[in-house]
Amino acid sequence: MRKKAEETHSAENDLVRDSLETVLKGLGFCLIELSVSRHRGSVRIRAVIYNGKGIGTDDCSKVHRAVMPRLELAFEGNDIYLEVSSPGIDRLIKDTDEFAFFLGRGVRCYRTDITEWTAGLLESVNEEEITIKTKEGILSLKLDNIAKAKLDSSQEV
Repeated sequence: MRKKAEETHSAENDLVRDSLETVLKGLGFCLIELSVSRHRGSVRIRAVIYNGKGIGTDDCSKVHRAVMPRLELAFEGNDIYLEVSSPGIDRLIKDTDEFAFFLGRGVRCYRTDITEWTAGLLESVNEEEITIKTKEGILSLKLDNIAKAKLDSSQEV
């Protein structure tokens, strides 16, 4: 599992991210993931949003309508394809920064220290470990021992 979100974003991606995060914050959402790609005069943007209450199609449409004018200005003269989606109920957590978005949600982590999956509700996260509430009690997992993690809706009450 990657420790932090990669810092290799282009200046263009950072500009788009900053612009979208401002709008999303005003609407009560946060940006989990953003990808921007260009192909033959078109720009494809994929945004994954979250708010802690669940994301529906109305939320995605609302965000699409709110950010599209900014994208049209930023990429003037290009065809823009914008996809807005939720993280999904079984999202693969791609880097350690994402854990903070999902506090209180069910997670399943594949651990390298015991080579098996551990599941529970995500209680807390810091730079070195996460704490989950399992059926057996509270358990701290070092981030270095997590090879893979994903949301697990079966853990939620």
